[in-house]
Amino acid sequence: MDWIFHPDAWAAFITLTALEVVLGIDNLVFLSIVTQKLPEDQRARARTIGLLLALVGRVALLLSIAWVMGLTDPLFEVFGRTFSGRDLVLLIGGLFLIYKATREIHEETEGPDEEFQDVTASTTFLSALVQIFLLDLVFSLDSVITAVGMADRVSVMISAVCVAIVFMIAAAKSVTGFIERHPTVKMLALSFLLLVGVALVADGLQQHFPRGYIYAAMGFSMFNEVLNMRRRKKRQAEA
Repeated sequence: MDWIFHPDAWAAFITLTALEVVLGIDNLVFLSIVTQKLPEDQRARARTIGLLLALVGRVALLLSIAWVMGLTDPLFEVFGRTFSGRDLVLLIGGLFLIYKATREIHEETEGPDEEFQDVTASTTFLSALVQIFLLDLVFSLDSVITAVGMADRVSVMISAVCVAIVFMIAAAKSVTGFIERHPTVKMLALSFLLLVGVALVADGLQQHFPRGYIYAAMGFSMFNEVLNMRRRKKRQAEA
């Protein structure tokens, strides 16, 4: 931990922490959607344990830097385009996120299909934790690769991840509660996950789509929704 006496290490730590927190928005939205399927008395525990498992997964990735960097090596070629292990992980994660968001949007607008109703209703505590853990690994893969290029001390990277996870645990209840109280916000959150899934698939196909565009679009949509909520509240007060 001698890096605490080096200004350059502190600069890397602050930058990585900010990066992890921003990228954690994806996690918080996905976590809130998944835990809504659980009984109310299990949701808080699932959020905390899920994020702690995410912390373990991220630290494991950081401690396996050589393996993670090896994921960028080409594995095979299709129609003149090479694919690496990273590309495959992003493709699978993106497709799952698109599937999950599409199913949730369908249920919110049309109700669950009868043939899938039993499956939908049987979301368990364990399955929620597994989904949170695996999607966090997909979300954090690029941030870990980025971290390797930004800091040369593993302890700096792990410290940044720990601070970011603590922030996410503190914010999870507020984010989840806000989404649960406002159905229209939940639809926005699902649309956000759908866009993130598309971006992951595009990254897996080596067509990088800056995540900032998605955040900007969702931020603008959220701003409009807040104005609509204030307008509805004002009309109710005047009625």
